[in-house]
Amino acid sequence: MAVIAKDGYVDIVRDKVENFHGNQLVHVCWDDHLLFSAAQAFPLPPEMPFQALVSEVMTPVFSYHPDFEKIDWAAVEWMLDGEAFTPEMDKSLKDNGVCHKSLIRFKTPGLMGINGTRL
Repeated sequence: MAVIAKDGYVDIVRDKVENFHGNQLVHVCWDDHLLFSAAQAFPLPPEMPFQALVSEVMTPVFSYHPDFEKIDWAAVEWMLDGEAFTPEMDKSLKDNGVCHKSLIRFKTPGLMGINGTRL
């Protein structure tokens, strides 16, 4: 069904990068772990090292999952905006190609959620 806006409606984009005070929105999703029902969104500085994303941002959010302590970080498979990539941990998000509203997905081989249920 088509939607028709009323006369005088102005579409205001509220998630423009300019609205985040030097930060950019970065979405992070842990594949096969649906205890987190959607990608988590974080306002992060583009200069943040990728390792800081893992240790300072992802760890506090995802660490309460029982699989988190079992992650072999050397074996993690990463995707950035739908493409496989290998992050350089000591380089910034920007230098790794992470942009405003990027989606980072990570898959942990051998870990499929609580008792293999993908939860």
